[in-house]
Amino acid sequence: MIRVTGVVEGSMGEELGLAPGTELVSIGGEELEDFLDWEYHTAEEQFTLVFRQPGDDAEYEVEVERDLAEPMGVAIEPVRIRRCANRCDFCFVDGNPDGVRQVLYIRDDDYRLSFRYGNFATLTNLKQHDTDRIIRYRLSPLYVSVHATDPTIRRWVLRNPQAPEIIPQLREFADHGIEFHTQIVMAPEMNDGEVLRQTLEDLWNFGPEVLSVSVVPVGLTEYSKHHLVREPNEEECRRAVELTEAAAARARVERGIVWAQGADELYLRAGLPLPSAEAYGSFDQVENGVGSVRWLQQQVAEGAPALSGWAGRRIAVVTGMSMGPLMPMVLEPLARATGATFELVTVENDIFGSSVTTAGLLSGGAMRDALQHLQGVDLALLPGESINDGGLFIDSLPFEALAAEVPMPVRLSKTFVDALTEPLVA
Repeated sequence: MIRVTGVVEGSMGEELGLAPGTELVSIGGEELEDFLDWEYHTAEEQFTLVFRQPGDDAEYEVEVERDLAEPMGVAIEPVRIRRCANRCDFCFVDGNPDGVRQVLYIRDDDYRLSFRYGNFATLTNLKQHDTDRIIRYRLSPLYVSVHATDPTIRRWVLRNPQAPEIIPQLREFADHGIEFHTQIVMAPEMNDGEVLRQTLEDLWNFGPEVLSVSVVPVGLTEYSKHHLVREPNEEECRRAVELTEAAAARARVERGIVWAQGADELYLRAGLPLPSAEAYGSFDQVENGVGSVRWLQQQVAEGAPALSGWAGRRIAVVTGMSMGPLMPMVLEPLARATGATFELVTVENDIFGSSVTTAGLLSGGAMRDALQHLQGVDLALLPGESINDGGLFIDSLPFEALAAEVPMPVRLSKTFVDALTEPLVA
């Protein structure tokens, strides 16, 4: 059973009498467990729906007929997140301090969120029921944290002696048409060097069902288990880049595809220039920090010429420490196209420590403090990924509260172009 949380006015759902609180019991005699069941079974022109209304134990059965182009217009409750069965030394949840949003303490490892949102999952907590659903509902592509293909090393990395062998597990899904984007979070003296080379080779030999593989250097907070794991140094990152680019070159030659990619952070730590945009193909793993700078450059190149009303304006851009050295590559062409002056405000992470440099994990308080005494600025742009759907930063500061405490208008932005489409009111 799943519960309705909202219904669009005038929609098929409203016509059926569904409302917030309605319990959706079954479709076609099959019980409903979550959004996967709902979306799968309602993707038909005809079906039988059983539901219960709030405060009423009676079950109502209706025959639904609709044009597939007509949405049901029903929002349902979020899934109960599947918890992680692993205890990785580099787990970011273990690196959380006290005082951040409660949801950040949840060890999620959910194949449903992998399919829907591109979250990476290890697939170590699947039961047969889950495997059957992935195959039945054709949940593809999945985003999978492989880390290592050697079974013993992978279990060591995951700190999970029960973790199934990943290659046979992926093969079972691939035989039913499932494809994968994969990642390797690389930790020195664990899954780098020869282990990394072998993992890349095994994933390549697996076949075309592995659509991509990214290599991401492990990132630790001030509160992580530093006695058990460390971040890679420059030489270790350079070696990882060499192995990744060798795998990428092989993919171009043998299959003519973009396949292996290093995260931007890997190149930063290696002291190497970023690859060109062509190295990232369609930017399938940009949300994983892979090709973020080149993707931003593309967004600016495509959208900036249409922007107007910004000539002579002074705009502050807030970002994390890692993007600070790279951001001029994005902002300089934006300044030329708009006539505005962009000033970079790099902010150190006051929650996780200085080793966490990504903009998306900056607290609202730190950004507020960085902007409070900045004078003569017409607008400040904050990283859009630093706020949740409820309008809260990672330290639970509401966006509205930050906006009220700084001396300039503020806007959230993921591409810069998105925040500059509408000029400021004179």
